[in-house]
Amino acid sequence: MKRITALILILFGWGYLFAQQNFPAGQKGHAKKLPNIIFFYADDLGYAETEPYGQQLIKTPNLQKLAREGLRFINHYTSTPVCAPARCMLLTGKHAGQSYIRGNYELGGFADSLEGGQMPLPEGTYTMAHMFKKAGYRTAAIGKWGLGMYNSTGSPNKQGFDYFFGYLDQKQAHNYYPSHLWENEEKYPLQNKEKFVHTPLDSTLATAKDFEQFGGQQYAPELMTEKALAFIDKNQHTPFFLYLPYTLPHLSLQVPQPYIDQYKDLFGDRPYYGQDGYTATTHPRATYAGMITYLDEQVGKIMAHIKSLGMDENTIVLFSSDNGTGFNGGIDYRFFNSVDSLRGLKMDVFEGGIKVPLIVRWPRQIKANTETDLISAQYDLMATFAQLIQQDPGNTNGLSLLPTWLGQKDQKKHQYLYFEYPEKGGQVAIRKGQWKAVKLGLKKNPKAAWQLYDLAADPWEQENLADKHPQLLKHFDDIVTVEHRPAHIQEWEIIDNKMQKK
Repeated sequence: MKRITALILILFGWGYLFAQQNFPAGQKGHAKKLPNIIFFYADDLGYAETEPYGQQLIKTPNLQKLAREGLRFINHYTSTPVCAPARCMLLTGKHAGQSYIRGNYELGGFADSLEGGQMPLPEGTYTMAHMFKKAGYRTAAIGKWGLGMYNSTGSPNKQGFDYFFGYLDQKQAHNYYPSHLWENEEKYPLQNKEKFVHTPLDSTLATAKDFEQFGGQQYAPELMTEKALAFIDKNQHTPFFLYLPYTLPHLSLQVPQPYIDQYKDLFGDRPYYGQDGYTATTHPRATYAGMITYLDEQVGKIMAHIKSLGMDENTIVLFSSDNGTGFNGGIDYRFFNSVDSLRGLKMDVFEGGIKVPLIVRWPRQIKANTETDLISAQYDLMATFAQLIQQDPGNTNGLSLLPTWLGQKDQKKHQYLYFEYPEKGGQVAIRKGQWKAVKLGLKKNPKAAWQLYDLAADPWEQENLADKHPQLLKHFDDIVTVEHRPAHIQEWEIIDNKMQKK
């Protein structure tokens, strides 16, 4: 009977299900058939840098509350371990062997006059935002884009978003006090002076004033939250998809002083002088912790606003990150145990570089204070949202996670997850159940040997078992052959052509 009931729901569509929900009395927009979606997407936030995932030193009470009221994924992965391609894969539902953008292909320079962004999404790309618009949603992206400038095919306004506010160019996002942001396809001037944040200080001569030069009048994430709240107010009677790729806690180390003061006497801080890039700061550990707490506070503000408008039960809130923790610029990831002692960081296909948090909250639909060990990836979210709003997900590599959200037993599972990353020497990884296979240095050696790890016994990827399981290695070679498609630029082509199907 349960199987028959599930089949009926699929045949009649989820729109029918939403129409039958008993919304609480007085909830505005109670006649909605589709839920709002708010997706917080942190930047370089490690797997264990928030309290729901075991963080002990950095306070994130709003994320803790979100997890207690929702579903926590403990085996969730980004699609690739760096900014721009992770965003592309999230928004298009493709894994890294088939995505159009596979690396951070930088254009232009750091100066305002040289702002050129990254390689743009091409015309005709089918994004998550396009899909939501087909279902009648209003769409917004507020935060860091990284997929093309205003004058390119990759402009967010050309890729399905009705509204955009934030950074178009990732290089500009290295500075939290920029001279400008972008609102749709127009510059949005700020009361901050242009500055090059990668300017080190002389540790023998630096004064307090030297450190203060990296501050400013307007903090970009504060403006992002203001614009997000305004978008919600404007569209509270219409289904909306609000994508919030905040830049926090990506370097530079910059946050308003009250957030540093919360931690500055706790961590035995010593000044960071900018010797490894990004801004110098007097209290690097406290600043980094303050940035994550600031991000947590933005989640709390937006959640409280949704509740005040009576929209809480008709809004799905998600929280995740684009990749693992950064490795330079004053970050002390060992001190904070940022990736839960996993191997690797940002730009690595080891677990610390690609395993990320995912929390999903939907009152009365998703059971509160639950967790799942389902192995999943961000390229699954396109298919998930497609099933939710009864739209075509396009040619996605993902599977819908909606059955897991709703506590159903008919969840389809991946045979494996595929990762391909052309930078940092060229890397490939495959997760199949308990097994994780990794290849490194493919640009220099296209025939590099597999490393093999049993994640059930060795989640830290320390013991290479490749010699003991040759039959598995042949299977992983076959997976690469099936999953890889030639990249459209040579710089991203790292797979031996002889391995490809003829």
